[in-house]
Formats: sequence, C-alpha cells, structure tokens
Amino acid sequence: MPTHPSKPAHASKKDAQPRECSVADALQIVGERWTLLVIRELLYGVRRFDGIARNTGASRDILTARLRKLEGADLIRRELYNEHPARYEYHLTPAGRELSDVLSTLMKWGDRHINAADPPVRWIHTCGEVLDPVVVCSHCGRPARDGGTPTGRGTLVD
Repeated sequence: MPTHPSKPAHASKKDAQPRECSVADALQIVGERWTLLVIRELLYGVRRFDGIARNTGASRDILTARLRKLEGADLIRRELYNEHPARYEYHLTPAGRELSDVLSTLMKWGDRHINAADPPVRWIHTCGEVLDPVVVCSHCGRPARDGGTPTGRGTLVD
C-alpha cells in the first residue's frame, strides 16, 4: 500500500490529514443546500432577492450570507436595478453557469432515485428534447460510470 512521502508508514490517527481533493475544495463554496438552491434559481432566470428567497425558502439572513459568499467566490455578480432604495439583481458569472452541469446531473440522480414516479421538473435542451445529462470521457466518449482511476496528490493512501 503506498504511503504519503512525508509521513511514516504507520502515522497515528491524530496525525491523519483529510484527503486533498477538488471536491472538498468546491464543497467549501457550494456544498450547502441554500447555495445550490440559489444557483438553481439563477439558472431558472430568477434574479431578484425576494424571488430567490420565495423559491428557495431561505431566510433573509441566510440568503444574504449565501449571496455574499457566491459573489466573493466570483460565481455571481450584482447589478443595481434601483437606486432609491438600492436594489440589486443577481447574475451568474461564467464559473457560476458551469454549475448547471452539476445541478442537472444531481437532478437526474434525484429523478431516478427519489422522484422516480413523478419528476417535478424537466430541463429542455436547446434542440427541444428533454435534457439527459451524461458524464463522458472527453477522449474516448465512454460514460464515466464505465470506470476510471483517481490520480494525483490527493489519492495517496496510508
């Protein structure tokens, strides 16, 4: 079994470090329910605070915090639409729009395993058909579920 180069082969539990991984890093920004629901609403075209609050069910305090966090992470940007009082609309940045892949795949999973009898929403692709997201290898085109092996500094196991 490979060991981390800077650790002894039998490091104690108190010395254990969490696995380095972009999933963990991404979850620091978007891994909270209200955050993903805000992204969902922006993808649906809801731009204003009150509409986002109504459609997510988030309290004003939670929603304000999530919007600030998303803006700080450059996933959304605010645009002033009323000066007196100051009111803003929220828009996804290109990085924020890329989360549509994550949400459509998560929705597909939920439709299959939670709401199989009656999925509540369908996303329609620009071609006019129901969107069926599939993660594939960019090289061979085979689905990701066909397998793969993690590699990189975050895959070392003690």
